[in-house]
Amino acid sequence: MGMGVASGGGGGGRRKRRKSRAVMSEINITPMVDVMLVLLIIFMVAAPMMTAGVPVDLPKSAAADMPSQTQPITVGVTPDGQIFVDEDQVTEAALVETVTARATNGTEDRIYLRGDTTANYGTVMRVMGMLSAAGFTKIGLVTEREQ
Repeated sequence: MGMGVASGGGGGGRRKRRKSRAVMSEINITPMVDVMLVLLIIFMVAAPMMTAGVPVDLPKSAAADMPSQTQPITVGVTPDGQIFVDEDQVTEAALVETVTARATNGTEDRIYLRGDTTANYGTVMRVMGMLSAAGFTKIGLVTEREQ
């Protein structure tokens, strides 16, 4: 009553031995370079969008005057907080409506913001914020050159 147990993977035939390959010790850097290039492109596109603050088109002191087809709209803030659009005094509530009515190209018109040296900084920034919230993006702060 002896019973024999076969070892192996069935079939009882000869086992084939594969040659074991040597471990490859070189690193393939092509996928890493591909990933780095993709990340570089993503950061190059995203970096300009990460700047915070109010977009302001500041005038350059050494640049020549740019030819303009239309006359820019001038908004002025006096030391006592009065707001003027060109030569007409307006209230804060009517500022956006007045500037929009004078804009010939909609929100693409250039606006020059003139704030007096002694004017309240908060008032000047509030006026700029109201214009920016209304969709005007070409807002320039007017200054005089230092002697």
